[in-house]
Amino acid sequence: MNSNVSKEVQAQAIKVAKATQKKGQTKEQTKLIAQGIEKGIAQYKKQQSIKSRARDKERKQELKQKQKTTEVCIEGSSTKESAKLPWLLLVLSWVAFISYVLSGMSA
Repeated sequence: MNSNVSKEVQAQAIKVAKATQKKGQTKEQTKLIAQGIEKGIAQYKKQQSIKSRARDKERKQELKQKQKTTEVCIEGSSTKESAKLPWLLLVLSWVAFISYVLSGMSA
């Protein structure tokens, strides 16, 4: 049997092969069936790991997308607030200038 397959999988394959054994089937034929079952199990596990990696990759992309949209929202709100500050300072400076000029004229 394949050496890269775990002992547990080998035992499971032999058990299934013996359970489905027909009358007159030789040990060699049962062994070949068990090897086929092992290959099937290995292929199934490989497919499942590929699917798992694909799900993880998709999940990570979704998280990155959510983080980007959150950053854009935060940047957008801080940009709006920071745009108000120069106008507020301009108005305050004009008010201070006008009050200075008016106080200088009345004195």
